[in-house]
Amino acid sequence: MLPIARKKKIKEIILEKKSVTVADLTSQFNVTEETIRRDLKQLEEEGVLNRTYGGAYISEGVQNDVNVNLREHIHVEGKKKIAAECISSIKNGDSIFLDASTTSLVIASMLEDKKLTVVTNSLKVINSLVEKPNINIVVIGGTLSPTSLSNTGRSSEYTLNHYFFDTAFISCRSVSMQHGITDSNEQQAGIRKLAAEHANNVYLIADYTKFDKTSFARICDFDKINHVVVDKTLSTEWKQFLKEQNVTLHECE
Repeated sequence: MLPIARKKKIKEIILEKKSVTVADLTSQFNVTEETIRRDLKQLEEEGVLNRTYGGAYISEGVQNDVNVNLREHIHVEGKKKIAAECISSIKNGDSIFLDASTTSLVIASMLEDKKLTVVTNSLKVINSLVEKPNINIVVIGGTLSPTSLSNTGRSSEYTLNHYFFDTAFISCRSVSMQHGITDSNEQQAGIRKLAAEHANNVYLIADYTKFDKTSFARICDFDKINHVVVDKTLSTEWKQFLKEQNVTLHECE
């Protein structure tokens, strides 16, 4: 396949799937990883996509569900700041919920020297915690999503409905004053909604790029959220809005 035709096809794939990996494209087009990386670099320069470690993604679209292995390498420093702020709120003996977001994964990696019960539907969170002896892990089963490496679906929600938490840490795809907290994946939104309803305290963990956007499925409104933790300073309008909603804002610059 000629380079121009290959790039056109890659563009079609990423517009459909919202994210691609170098490994998958290398296999599909039977070319070297260097060739694919060069194609992705050119497409990024054309404004088609954003490159990250191991692949590329696009941010547009209400049903934009980016592969978790790529999300791990997006806004890494911001996620570390958010996670560090969240860690300070977790007390010895707490029962907490960590969702399938990569920010929750960073929180999990920082959990040390505390006796906790952690409920999660994320395989990556489970793997991060499994060798920490002080942490009791409760796994929410269900249908495994290869994109998020997490369990979702009706059976997941049925199981989750039996648990209650001191604190739930939930992320999202988008945050809007008008439409509330939304997600690109309807099943993931259902898990996050239920976790928020079953927690004494709910922390919305969201990097600054998610604000003033709306995605496909509603998670909840701000009346279910106690804290918003973000990695940069929000606008005066957002600060006033969250104050009116009785939501505590944590800006982690």
